[in-house]
Amino acid sequence: MIQAKGIHKYFDQLHVLKGVNISIKQGEIIAIVGASGAGKTTLLQILGTLEKPSNDNGTELTIDGENVLNMNDKQLSKFRNLKLGFIFQFHQLLPEFTALENVCIPAFIAGKTKLEAEEEAIKLLNYLGLSHRMDHKPGELSGGEQQRVAVARALINKPAVIFADEPSGNLDTTSAENLHELFFKLRDEFGQTFVIVTHNETLANMADRKLVMKDGLFDQNSGWIDNASLPNATV
Repeated sequence: MIQAKGIHKYFDQLHVLKGVNISIKQGEIIAIVGASGAGKTTLLQILGTLEKPSNDNGTELTIDGENVLNMNDKQLSKFRNLKLGFIFQFHQLLPEFTALENVCIPAFIAGKTKLEAEEEAIKLLNYLGLSHRMDHKPGELSGGEQQRVAVARALINKPAVIFADEPSGNLDTTSAENLHELFFKLRDEFGQTFVIVTHNETLANMADRKLVMKDGLFDQNSGWIDNASLPNATV
């Protein structure tokens, strides 16, 4: 599903990612952990096409069989809208819209009619136990409910990959546990691939594979290694 090779990223003189390689299969749940500043979120943003890697002759990135590094901005925006979903620590729902309206937004961007978008959004909100909260705005929802609305929004275009950056970092323990279980339920029912950056050890240990980042590469002592020093490795 995802093949990345030689991913470098510089911010001015700071070398954040130092030639990361990673291969992720369809339907896997991957957790990326490590200390703050190790490069986790930067890697997630590059894999999710929100950020571009620094230019390097050996850099490759394919998602669902498509070379995203060769796409122009318009092609990349369309690919991102249709193939990728995003869940963040802070739900980033639009406060002036209801839960239903927030979930529909990516579908509208994809060109679906209001009827098509709302039918799919209602299905998702029902599935996520929010049938009674569809007409509520984010300020009227609990933290866990807001995050489930964000999950529905990420799922509405049936993306191949869900990228999550500290998705439970702003939730209480019970809501976090419910969200973690939801990811696995979604994977089992819909076959989506999840790439999750987290400091939550419980979630990381639930994942199919836990990758430890240290100083811009995967830690060779973590047992799940694939970095520039191992060019032919697969994780």
